[in-house]
Amino acid sequence: MFSGLRKEGAAAMEQVVKIILTKSKGAEILNTPELHARGTFTAHDPPYQKWNGKAWAIRPFSRWLFLLLFLWGPLLSPAVAQYAKADLTQMNLEDLMKLEVKTVQGASKFEQKTTEAPASVSLVTADQIKKYGYRTLADILRGERSFHITYDRNYTYWGSRGFGRPADYNTRFLLLVDGHRVNDNIYDSAFIGTEFILDVDLIERVEIIRGPGSSLYGSSAFFGVINIIPRKGKNLKGIEASAEAGGFQTYKGRLSGGQQFANGLELLLSGSLLDSRGDKSLYYPEYDAPGTNNGIAEKRDWDRNYSLFANASYGDLSLQGAFISREKGIPTGSYGTDFNAPGNETRDDRGYLDLQYSRKFADAWDFQARLFYDHYQYRGGYIYSGVVNDDSSLGRWWGSEFLVTNTSFENHKITFGAEYRQNFRQDQLNYDVNPYLLRLDDKRDSYIFGTYLQDQFTILKNLILNAGLRYDYYSTFGDTFNPRAALIYSPFEATHLKLIYGQAFRPPNVYEYYYNDGGNSLKRSADLKPEKIDTYELVWEQGFARNLRGSVSLFYYKIKNLIDQTVDPVDGLTFFQNLGSVETKGAEFELEGKWKNGLEARLSYTYQKAKNSDTDTDLTNSPEHLAKLNLIVPVYQDKVFTGVELQYTGKRKTLAGNEADDFLITNLTLFSRQFIKGLEVSASVYNVFNKKYQDPGGPEHLQDALSQDGINFRFKLTYKY
Repeated sequence: MFSGLRKEGAAAMEQVVKIILTKSKGAEILNTPELHARGTFTAHDPPYQKWNGKAWAIRPFSRWLFLLLFLWGPLLSPAVAQYAKADLTQMNLEDLMKLEVKTVQGASKFEQKTTEAPASVSLVTADQIKKYGYRTLADILRGERSFHITYDRNYTYWGSRGFGRPADYNTRFLLLVDGHRVNDNIYDSAFIGTEFILDVDLIERVEIIRGPGSSLYGSSAFFGVINIIPRKGKNLKGIEASAEAGGFQTYKGRLSGGQQFANGLELLLSGSLLDSRGDKSLYYPEYDAPGTNNGIAEKRDWDRNYSLFANASYGDLSLQGAFISREKGIPTGSYGTDFNAPGNETRDDRGYLDLQYSRKFADAWDFQARLFYDHYQYRGGYIYSGVVNDDSSLGRWWGSEFLVTNTSFENHKITFGAEYRQNFRQDQLNYDVNPYLLRLDDKRDSYIFGTYLQDQFTILKNLILNAGLRYDYYSTFGDTFNPRAALIYSPFEATHLKLIYGQAFRPPNVYEYYYNDGGNSLKRSADLKPEKIDTYELVWEQGFARNLRGSVSLFYYKIKNLIDQTVDPVDGLTFFQNLGSVETKGAEFELEGKWKNGLEARLSYTYQKAKNSDTDTDLTNSPEHLAKLNLIVPVYQDKVFTGVELQYTGKRKTLAGNEADDFLITNLTLFSRQFIKGLEVSASVYNVFNKKYQDPGGPEHLQDALSQDGINFRFKLTYKY
């Protein structure tokens, strides 16, 4: 089996290189170190003269990798053979380059090969989003290694590498859209469900960058950075409309238009609408009494939103804007509200404008600058003993950033930047409507200044040191320094080793520090200190032939002064406090393959052990085991594909000390395109086998664990003209 993979894979790769040499106008310089360094080939796709040698020798570098190849070989070798026999002369140079290079922008704030990035990186493409039937950013992350998702019937939360505090509003991952910070200035929240600011149909690529990123981005980049690259007008080239219908009477529509004009102006405009009735009769045994409708929440799970997105660029200037308004009914009786009462609901509005200037000066200088304005508004209605409580917040801020990248020094790529954010509105308000009772009226403002320096130093041709340091000053608590360093060694063309260390921080946000609703549910914290994390990671990335790649990551992190929500046993109110330290050890394994006929396969497993090191107890909502299998199988030529996902999540401890059972979810999507010119059709079934499972609840819930959706479906049409 291995010899077959080696021989036919080598033949295919040799053909690829020959076509590149033939089609490239600059064929005579393809073998120069300068072009190789610019990324024409990946590190395991070296210049042509190296392909006929030992680079194709496949060795069982470890027992687990040998076993995975042995098990996958019979399934994948026919696709390898078909790829090797394919007529690659029919592919243009642009298509071949897409096969050759995987790049990421968010890891170092400039585009670089993923194998040279100072982090463990995953990429999700627009094509994969379609073929797996992803509906939200949460769906996308659920399919990636080391991530688990929790849904409390109001907001959706991510967990990563064993850490996923209930109801933390996703404060410890930095979410970017084209480099623009999406986390708000009240809760530091990063929305990933139907409340996410960008329609997933407008995503060109998702960059998942694991590990602390405070050395470049400051706060919130605690466990990592997720950078969303949206589609451009030149990619759309016309009008595109989509309509979809799904379970729980869910309907969605989108209309988008984009074009690049002869004068260089590029535009994209898009709008989306979503309306869902949700589950009409959710049952919670904790409320099973005549006075609370026998535990049944009737028609309280509804969800609706509308969103807008625009992108315009001309020359070195680009202007981007986005807005979403999302309303959600709350069926769970959270925060001690009246169960099954109409009026328990939340609304979140999020928008921004981002003006960016990018210019390359001579050959050694790249300059970028951005000016932005952001808006966030939240309003919640909560019913207590028939009294309507209005809870709201308003955040507004503006800021600017510039960065310069210089390559004039031999073997160095230096990035220097500075950022300023002025939070001129950080308001929180809480009052009872009738009779009127003011419980909270807190108005704040603050500012943040940060500056950073990073150097990518090519010590040897196969040895890179990426090191950076950022200084931040917060008007609320003072200053902080956060470093990151990564040593990246490639002993062989297809082998990449990364040794990474990084620090990150997260100061308490205004909600955690100042919120107090006058005795309804939450009270103000006495004193809070910033969280800090130290992370150590060893990454091994290995290429096998043309089509297979594997990776192993071993990680350890320690958090100090963890900010967490807890319940005061004296009065039953929740509040935030620093709970001490957390230690986590873990390992990630992944093997992926991709072939020209459209077959894609990815298998991953994550082991993670997260503990409160002060009490030596396991963290809540922290599965010890995660396993994912993703398959895209071509059914008919390049027109029909089947996307299959198997997602296993291990047992998770609840706040009450119980366990939410482990579960295996299967999702299936049938996707077709171009049977009719411009038309795409997909049909998806989620949780195919109707698995019953629960997510741990937060301190605001009476329920220890919250039941999740069973089998669900979606049918979608997209037409482009």
